[in-house]
Amino acid sequence: MKNNVFLGALLCFIASVSWGAMFPVAHSAFKHIDPFYFTIIRYGAVTVILVALLFWKEGAQAFRLEGRGMLLLFFGTMAFAVYNLLIFYGEDLLGESGVMAASIMESLMPMISIVIFWIMHRKRPYTFTLICVFLAFIGAFLVITKGKFGVFLSATDNLIPYLLIFIAVIGWVVYTMGGDKFRDWSVLRYSTLSCLLGTVSAMVIVLVLTLFGFIHVPTMETIKIVSPHLSFMIIFPGVIALIGWNVGVSILSPLNGLLFINFVPVTTLVISAIQGNQITSYELIGVVFIVFSLIANNIFVRLIQKKMGTKRFNKVLNESVS
Repeated sequence: MKNNVFLGALLCFIASVSWGAMFPVAHSAFKHIDPFYFTIIRYGAVTVILVALLFWKEGAQAFRLEGRGMLLLFFGTMAFAVYNLLIFYGEDLLGESGVMAASIMESLMPMISIVIFWIMHRKRPYTFTLICVFLAFIGAFLVITKGKFGVFLSATDNLIPYLLIFIAVIGWVVYTMGGDKFRDWSVLRYSTLSCLLGTVSAMVIVLVLTLFGFIHVPTMETIKIVSPHLSFMIIFPGVIALIGWNVGVSILSPLNGLLFINFVPVTTLVISAIQGNQITSYELIGVVFIVFSLIANNIFVRLIQKKMGTKRFNKVLNESVS
């Protein structure tokens, strides 16, 4: 049992650190290649690896869609087209500041999911949870603005990139919620088929943008230059993070796995500092706000769960979802 818990914690930690590191790595790659082709090359490779793993582990029958092809296409598109294309495009448009902006938005996923759950199911969260959500968004605002509130509010050119990143994050939250509809499937099967269909959607979008001249096919020399970046993005934030996170959460429970999201902005901040980027006090305070709100809400939910009893707590949670 202890070994399983350690494995789950290790997988969630590696996934979170990988996600935190992918934005500085991607920013470096975008000096040579556009985010659209970078994304489909990356996830094209991830898809091939996942397909091979699924075929080896579960056989050809695992590729049957069982009448849920459109649902898989929708959730896959949300994650591997909407999220991956928009978050890196938004980061690229913002330049240096986009690295922390994308990371902070990603770390807000648990809080954003609470708001989406509230809207979809009309079940108001606990007041303390809403306070934590509010604190997290204040933290994000501090990081994004770096204390220059007036300049940020008047800089309308930056609003579109931030909006694209925000929409991207919502796309991943929707994908994560969609996993509940495939509980009878293995983590590998859902990850593989959703990645396969979602990557096809992303390829269609990139093809259309290429035909209309918005983007251009990268040369082999360009791909060679960014190959170290692609290798990291394929192995760690791609295959290991995608499967590792889902497996880790299944071992630890979503409540425990949620805490590891804290490592996303922290990792990005550390790497940015190592790269020589200036870190403002507002960014540090903002990250502290987000980390504190995630931990505080996690502890609060634990106390509620303990008070109600695990079985009753899960029953109430399931009733609110159904």
